Amino acid sequence: MRYTHLGRSGLTVSRLCLGTMNFGPQTGEADAHAIMDSAQESGINFFDTANVYGGSSHRGWTEEILGRWFAQGGERRERTVLATKLFGTMTDRPNESKLSALHIRRALDASLKRLQTDYIDLYQFHHVDRNTPWDEIWQAIDVAVQQGKILYSGSSNFAGWHIAQAQETAARRNYNGLVSEQSIYNLLTRNVELEVIPAAQKYGLGLIAWSPLHGGLLGGVLKKERDGVRRTTGRALESLKSHQKQIRRYEDFADELGEEPGDVALAWLLHQPAVTAPIIGPRTREQLDAGVRAHKLNLDADALKRLDEIFPGHRTAPEDYAW
Repeated sequence: MRYTHLGRSGLTVSRLCLGTMNFGPQTGEADAHAIMDSAQESGINFFDTANVYGGSSHRGWTEEILGRWFAQGGERRERTVLATKLFGTMTDRPNESKLSALHIRRALDASLKRLQTDYIDLYQFHHVDRNTPWDEIWQAIDVAVQQGKILYSGSSNFAGWHIAQAQETAARRNYNGLVSEQSIYNLLTRNVELEVIPAAQKYGLGLIAWSPLHGGLLGGVLKKERDGVRRTTGRALESLKSHQKQIRRYEDFADELGEEPGDVALAWLLHQPAVTAPIIGPRTREQLDAGVRAHKLNLDADALKRLDEIFPGHRTAPEDYAW
């Protein structure tokens, strides 16, 4: 496993991040524990979760599963760079969502209890809160840092100007601010190249890419449908209809390379200079193994050029759409 620093911080993380959103609703606890053990055995030390994971009827379920895994000992917690998030609604009571100082305090303590740990390495804002001043947010985070409950702060689903706003406010407070941004980023969805990635690079944030296979559409979906392995439905089916020609060209190109389409999609992300780690969210051990395999795949300049031809990206704004 290869490692890198998370943004401008001194924190060392694996080039793959284990996403846990499926743990509970999709993957049973025993299988989730086995996947996490296998991830650590393969060298993955970066685990991502969120307080809302588990579904609307069991918010916090996923954190509880991680907590019981940590409680087994064996230095599981010591070997993990643990990232979780807050913002989403946990109950129907007031102050149980977003980024007020009160909710940050309550949500953090609740996550620590569920995770059975006394600190979180990377505490992430799951979404921007347009109604809470950044001075209030940073004051609450500074208190949590002083208490030893968190070490680093990150954002998720922020626009470029949100990152700038957060960082400029932090700088005025002589505070470190954000060290990472977690955004959707894959060959099909490259909007972050306009402003989010330039902002992240300017302010020294590492990019953590979620949905690297775009809900499975970059994982060989047409081949799987032909083989009767998978049937695409719902929103994924509509997206497939819109991009079917591109995806067919992409799968044909992966065949030319002699690689699995999903491996190529992950490898492409790992070749993007702003990306610290794509998030892989395996439901099974086999899917975990595929992610580890992909992290070793090198794509040459010609291959990267072909992928850009199939899935055109963006230049930095405003040059992407203006002179």
